[in-house]
Amino acid sequence: MRILLIHQYFLEKGDGGGSRFNEMTQVWEEQGHEVTVLAGMVHYNTGKKPKRYKGKFIYKDLNFYRNVDVIRCHVSEAYNVNFLGRLWAYFSFVFSSIWAGLFKVEGKFDVIIVTSPPLFVGITAYVLSKFKRLPFVFEIRDLWPESAIDTGVLQNKTIIKFAYWFEKFIYNKSSLINVLTPAFRDKLINEKNLPENKVIMIPNAADFSLAEKVSASFNIDQFKKDHNLENKFVITYVGAHGVANHLIQLIDAAEQLKGTNVLIQLIGSGMQKNELKQEVISREIDNVRFVDPVPKAEVFKYILASDMGASVLKKVDTFKTIYSNKTFDYMSCKKPVLLAIDGVSRELVEKANCGFYVEPEDPNKIVEGIQDAIANKSGLKNLGENGYNYAKSHFDRVKLARDYIDRVLKLITINV
Repeated sequence: MRILLIHQYFLEKGDGGGSRFNEMTQVWEEQGHEVTVLAGMVHYNTGKKPKRYKGKFIYKDLNFYRNVDVIRCHVSEAYNVNFLGRLWAYFSFVFSSIWAGLFKVEGKFDVIIVTSPPLFVGITAYVLSKFKRLPFVFEIRDLWPESAIDTGVLQNKTIIKFAYWFEKFIYNKSSLINVLTPAFRDKLINEKNLPENKVIMIPNAADFSLAEKVSASFNIDQFKKDHNLENKFVITYVGAHGVANHLIQLIDAAEQLKGTNVLIQLIGSGMQKNELKQEVISREIDNVRFVDPVPKAEVFKYILASDMGASVLKKVDTFKTIYSNKTFDYMSCKKPVLLAIDGVSRELVEKANCGFYVEPEDPNKIVEGIQDAIANKSGLKNLGENGYNYAKSHFDRVKLARDYIDRVLKLITINV
């Protein structure tokens, strides 16, 4: 089967951050499928283009993985400037990816898979599906525009109205919709009135192959020594430093824990990182460490050398419906989770018995959760093992990638 994947944030090789489709496409390739990816040139955290893309509208990265080609499409570097800059970045990708899909992608395909947010990538999928006469699968990684509205990123009433109209339009035009959590599925069926047989759920998952590969040859003691982590209780957060992540709550907690051996380590980048750094400096907080984005294998080393992994988001109702991607990374590394996200993420951690839930945006509760973890340090290993075993049974990336492609094959069979 030949798959055309539209993913604005498909990562570079070895890049840190979420890598759902980087991993899935490799599984599909191993099964004998061919994949072409229409991706953006700008990293979703930094908002910058690598040098090799500068001055280019389209950049072909053939054999990115074996039988996986990536066609990089222009995205405006105004992405992280302000809301209008981000909106222009979304639509610049729509224009460039449609152009690439029509004139720069060779051969025939069997299906289009498009993953959002941003919601507007659905425009590319719809246009190309019409020209190429293909069914398309629309994936929802985040409920948009709800999440943008709840976090205050989206406020213009006209744009909100258009976003809701387009959401309904693209849901109706898609042949199949994949969601990442049970809450997403319930919302689409019960509130947005989509037929049950149109909605499937292939959730986020853990990359056990990479975690096990890294841990097999990893000297934790040497890593801790090299990174000045010895004799510290290390809590590591991996991911974006943006409005939705609301990392100030971890800094507030760290301020209360000054003078202890607790170190909060924030790995990644985003539009609020400099502001967060200034907060740490102005408050003279000495137990927060910022680490720039590193390749995924290196990320796992930081997690393996930590005592806990932190998953946090802004306290809004929309985020009660999501699974935090980084939570699965912690579980695959056998590390307990410090979770400041209510809803289905909380249900996951509590059902797996793999960590500590703390009230989002309540630094006092976060501190209490950390103190509870320290007081029960002997039990942290068991919590980590619990998370690993639960994720292995329910959220193995390889198994879920195969389930995904099986559902797509059924769709193609129906449309033949």
